[in-house]
Amino acid sequence: MTGISIAARYAMAGAMFLMPVTGASAEEAFQTFKQLSSTSKMPKLSAFSATGGGLATAAAKDVAFRAKLVNSEEMLKEGLTWRVFSPISGEDGKLPLVASAEGGDASFQLLPGDYFVNVAFGRAGVTKKLTVPADGEVEPQVLVLDAGGVVLDAVSGSDAPVPASRLRFSIYSSEVREDGERGLVMADVRPDTIVRLNAGTYHVVSEYGDVNAVVRADIQVEAGKLLEATLQHRAAEITLKLVSQPGGEAIADTAWSVLTAAGDIVNESVSAFSTMVLAEGDYLAIARNKDRIYQRAFSVKAAENVDVEVLMKEQPAEMGLLNDTELRN
Repeated sequence: MTGISIAARYAMAGAMFLMPVTGASAEEAFQTFKQLSSTSKMPKLSAFSATGGGLATAAAKDVAFRAKLVNSEEMLKEGLTWRVFSPISGEDGKLPLVASAEGGDASFQLLPGDYFVNVAFGRAGVTKKLTVPADGEVEPQVLVLDAGGVVLDAVSGSDAPVPASRLRFSIYSSEVREDGERGLVMADVRPDTIVRLNAGTYHVVSEYGDVNAVVRADIQVEAGKLLEATLQHRAAEITLKLVSQPGGEAIADTAWSVLTAAGDIVNESVSAFSTMVLAEGDYLAIARNKDRIYQRAFSVKAAENVDVEVLMKEQPAEMGLLNDTELRN
């Protein structure tokens, strides 16, 4: 396998860096891609005729199935899921499953008739119609997945690592439906995980934390290649503390509200320490403790994780914060 070299892309709020996988690293990465040198022997599974009728007494035939990522590549040895369906819908409107197998190459005993054969490799897959004749042998069936893979990660600022536990990715189709939404391909994708996909363009959403640090980008998956995509967040981790004096102990049983500069509430919690990830920008922290309300304006800068202390004292009017009536409302 060979890597790719694609220029950096920018999409909406975030930037994305695409890194090629070449040489030894590419070979090592694709070991996880289930292209192993060992072979996997699959048991032969019997199946029933999809068409029935006059061919009921015909002998079943051995049909071998193989799959590859692209025409020029070797056969895949592991990681495949094979399913054979009857083309005639059942009472539930679905195509009946005739036989299935997992591993690498598969071999089924099929009675003469028509079938749909599907092979899946992760989220990549292809379906082919197969006709098993009453006379003669059936040649081995080779299905080409036309698939590749992608590994997703993210940074904050220029290159600050983001904790994997704080990151989640969702992969959508590139096309926007009539209702304005995109079709979800895969949700809750962890960073540094190989996702196998059919070749094509996909829309990726990266969530850093669970408040408002979200960036989007389009990626191009190429058949037979593994793409490393790194999305760029402009966000940081902030911890709010209500204290009686600078550097003092955090006051317990404090209710927190965080507002944007426009006055929209982005997060609420109750704790001595309120920790969250916020997108770069200006905010207002409001603390409520024993019927008293305190506030402080603060700014978030990309990759600068800081503690924000709110002092238990009256706020001067020249700070431009909300007055008591506005706070209570």
